[in-house]
Amino acid sequence: MPTVLIIDDNAAVAVALEVLFSLHEIDALRAASPQEGLALLARAPVDLVIQDMNFTADTTSGAEGIELFREIRKCHPDLPVILLTAWTQLDAAVDLIKAGAADYLSKPWNDSRLLASVTNLIELGQANRALAQRLQRELRQKRELEQGFDLRGMVWQDPATERVLHLACQVARADVPVLISGPNGTGKERIAEIIQANSAVREGPFVVLNCGALPAELIEAELFGAEAGAYTGASRAREGKFEAADGGTLFLDEIGNLPLAGQMKLLRVLETGRFDRLGSNRERQVKVRVISATNADLGAMIRAGTFREDLFYRLNVIELRLAPLAARPADILPLAASFLAKGKSLHASAQAALLAHPWPGNVRELKNVMARASLLASGDLIKAADLGLPNMTVPSAEPEPDRDAIAQALARAGGVVAQAAAELGLSRQALYRRMERLAIARP
Repeated sequence: MPTVLIIDDNAAVAVALEVLFSLHEIDALRAASPQEGLALLARAPVDLVIQDMNFTADTTSGAEGIELFREIRKCHPDLPVILLTAWTQLDAAVDLIKAGAADYLSKPWNDSRLLASVTNLIELGQANRALAQRLQRELRQKRELEQGFDLRGMVWQDPATERVLHLACQVARADVPVLISGPNGTGKERIAEIIQANSAVREGPFVVLNCGALPAELIEAELFGAEAGAYTGASRAREGKFEAADGGTLFLDEIGNLPLAGQMKLLRVLETGRFDRLGSNRERQVKVRVISATNADLGAMIRAGTFREDLFYRLNVIELRLAPLAARPADILPLAASFLAKGKSLHASAQAALLAHPWPGNVRELKNVMARASLLASGDLIKAADLGLPNMTVPSAEPEPDRDAIAQALARAGGVVAQAAAELGLSRQALYRRMERLAIARP
C-alpha cells in the first residue's frame, strides 16, 4: 500500500487522519515533532508527507512548519508535501506553495478534498517513479551500446531507434546478408556503417553503390567490373564494386532498382562468391559481406515480377526496419541539436515547431533545415521563424518572460541560472541580461 507520513503534535488530528487513510487502503506513519518526522523519513520510504505548520503552543507564526518544510525539501526534493494550516499561517502556506509544496488545507479539513489531493499526488509520484526508472533503464542501455560498440557518431533517444541499433550490433559479427528497409532519409547507410564497424571485417573496405543512381546498362559494370571494349565507351578495364569490397562490406542502396539481369548475377555471387567481369570469361572469387537497403515494397515487386523472390530471401536473412522520423519523435531534438552550428541553441518555440513538423524528408530534411537555420538566424538562439518550415504559424512577436516568470523559473531551478534559462527558452547570457534589466538579483 502507499504510505503517508503525518507530522503533527496534535494526537487527535494524527489519529483522525490515520483512520481516514486506513479506510482507503493508505498506510500511515505518525510523528509528533519535526525531529521525529525527519528521523522517520531518513529510515522509512514514504509516498507523501502531511505536515502541520505550528508545533509550539505559544506561537502561531508557523515558523516551525516553514523550517520543517525547507528541511524536507532539502533532503527529499521530489517528495510531495501537503500543509495543514490554521488561518493565521495562510500567508506562510501560500509562500511555501510557491516554493514547491504540493497543496495546503485549512483545519478543519474536508475529507473528500484531502483524499482527492493525496490520491492524485500518490498516483503522480508512482507514475513519475515508473518514468524515471524507465528513463534510467534506457539511459543504461544507451551507455552500454555506446561503450560496447562503435556507433559511428549515431545520435538517438527514441526506443524505436535503440531497438534497431541493438539488433544491428547483434548481427554485425554474423556473416550473413542484412536488408535495411525504411523511407528515404532515415539513416539506412549509417546503420550499414555501424554493422561494418562492429563486424569481423571492420578493417576491410566499406564500398557503397546506389543502384538507383545509374542507368540499367551500367549497373552490372559497376557491380562486377568490365574489360576494355565490353561496352561502348569502355576504353580500359575497370574493377567492379565486388572486387573493391573484397575482404570487407558492400552496401547496395536502393536494391529494388537493380534490373532483373543484374539480380540474377547478384544471386550467383551471393551463393558462390564467384562472378565474371563484363567481356571476360575468367571467373573471379571474392569474400564480401553484402548489406542492402530499400525504400520500396519488395514483396509487391515480387508479385509484379520485377524482383526475384529467390534473391529477396538471399538478401533478407536479417531485416532491420527503420521507422520514419515522425514515428520516433524522441530523436528529433537530439538530432536537431547535433546538426546545429557550434554555439547555436534552440528556443522553446523552435523546439515546438520541430516536434510538430511531419518530416516527410526524415533525418535528411532535418539536417538541411538546421544547416539553413544556423546560417540565417540573426543570433545564437534559433527561433521558430528561423527554421523556414512550410505551413507553420509563427507569432509576429514572441513575448519575453516577465519578472514573475523569471523569478518562478529561478525558484524551480533552485537558483541555477542555466537550468532556468533552458526552461524559459533563453540562453544563459540572455537571461542574465533580462535579470539585470528587471533588477532581479543573481542567486
